[in-house]
Amino acid sequence: VQLQASGGGLVQAGGSLTLSCAASGKVFDVNARGWYRQAPGKERELVAVIMNDGITNYEDSVKGRFTISRDIAWHTVYLQMNSLKPEDTAVYFCNAKTNDGTIYWGWGTLVTVSS
Repeated sequence: VQLQASGGGLVQAGGSLTLSCAASGKVFDVNARGWYRQAPGKERELVAVIMNDGITNYEDSVKGRFTISRDIAWHTVYLQMNSLKPEDTAVYFCNAKTNDGTIYWGWGTLVTVSS
């Protein structure tokens, strides 16, 4: 599975961005897709995940502000980010987990939120 994230950029606090993660390859074998982020000097952390059955889970600090969604064929997963804060500044990565437990990562996209 190959992943390509896009949609990052510079936005003012309170603004919105939508990230996209396009997948190719054995997409039919994917059972979960997620967004992670890594801020400077910090470890990579889970932001949001969406399962094959549509169940979603969010990191506490983004609940109510971010929404993860996907198209029906698993080709693209989105992360709608509203009410952005400077502490959301990070490189955002998408990943995909297949039925055999393999996790694939895409290149990150930088999100910078100015105060």
